[in-house]
Amino acid sequence: MAAVGCAVGLGNIWMFPYIAGSSGGGAFVLIYLAAVVSLALPVLMAELMIGRRGGASPPESIENVARESGRTPRWRLMGVVLGVVGALMALGFYGVVGGWTMAYSFKLAVGQFQQINALEAKTAYDALNGDAVSLLPWVTVFMAATIFISARGVVDGIEKAVKLMMPALFFMLLAMVVYSGVVGDFARAADFLFNPDFGKVDSKVVLAAFGQAFFSVSVGITNMMAYGSYMNRKTNLPGAAAVVVTADTLVALLAGLMIFPLVFMYGLQPDGGPGLIFQTLPFAFGQVPGGSIFGALFFVLLFFAALTSSIGMLEPPVAFFRDAFGLSRRNAALAAGSIAFLLCTLAALSFNALAGVDPLGMFAAFEGKGFFDLFIYMVTQVLMPLGGILVAVFAGWIVKQQFSREELFGDSNALAYKTWHFAVRFIAPPLLAIVLISEVLKV
Repeated sequence: MAAVGCAVGLGNIWMFPYIAGSSGGGAFVLIYLAAVVSLALPVLMAELMIGRRGGASPPESIENVARESGRTPRWRLMGVVLGVVGALMALGFYGVVGGWTMAYSFKLAVGQFQQINALEAKTAYDALNGDAVSLLPWVTVFMAATIFISARGVVDGIEKAVKLMMPALFFMLLAMVVYSGVVGDFARAADFLFNPDFGKVDSKVVLAAFGQAFFSVSVGITNMMAYGSYMNRKTNLPGAAAVVVTADTLVALLAGLMIFPLVFMYGLQPDGGPGLIFQTLPFAFGQVPGGSIFGALFFVLLFFAALTSSIGMLEPPVAFFRDAFGLSRRNAALAAGSIAFLLCTLAALSFNALAGVDPLGMFAAFEGKGFFDLFIYMVTQVLMPLGGILVAVFAGWIVKQQFSREELFGDSNALAYKTWHFAVRFIAPPLLAIVLISEVLKV
């Protein structure tokens, strides 16, 4: 459940709908589903396998497995870059969006968006971000909740939190789908999502689908490696990976069925970009019966999704601080969380006090990117595909086949193991390399 919570997050409910909307709908969804099976699932299995075999934080697990396989322990640097630097950078933008979800839950609950027009919805979004005094308290509360739950440990903190939040998230998501189906244009939304028009498919749509599949399942920055280290020997890793991927994909599709009926009902554009959730939907909720209640419910749902994922992202740095420096769980969570909060603050200030500041603007690829956009770009378009390549190469070429087979399939399912091994060796690395090169070079 914790691993599902780590995977299910903003990638499903915030990012998937607007990328699907801007990439043609049904054709994108079909390619996305193929990418989840052929790309995300094998790499997820690899991360869980390395984590359980290594039995420690991602850097330590990678080093342990490398030594056991007779390879250089320097592979641990992969875990430091991805599992510590990458995860903290991801929290830099996740914390801001998590703050947005809390702010919008409150605003809708008190009726601030009733009968507003589209321009007023955009103005409210800009006003929240344009004032550091308005935005930072929400970001602070969100990150404090993340650190508090993480500090309580895997059993008393993370496990208890996800046991409550994940069933609540699925229940609220289903309720919202029913609500959108009743008050919105459900038939058109279903047609948009599940009736592929391959005339809209080009290289950008294919690359977007593969990149989104990878980000949505939350592999590439070793989050799942950390959770794999907590799984006992009786846990069937391929089965666990299949559950995570299935739940993650189901949430993404339900999110589309929840959002697009309202979008089409009011003649709004499905390709609304990142603002689709925080600008378009508040306007739609302001027009429908019970919109304030269901709008608040929607953003509470989004908050739960963001919080479970932020807890998952904090876990690799916490495990690293604990193992590398001998810190207690509480102090490791405070140390890692403090760094993440500093990055969140920079990202939040990039909308106001630091607007116009692009720290890496001397490089063409980063020109015009403030801290918020820079963190998103580095995590989703650079570190995740690069991390996926490294994890796949490590699992397929560095780890002894005896060890990976023992962890994944034991003495059975020889064909399944050969299929997975072929995928992490020959399918995942070249596909992820294409995604990485296309994003970095904008081919």
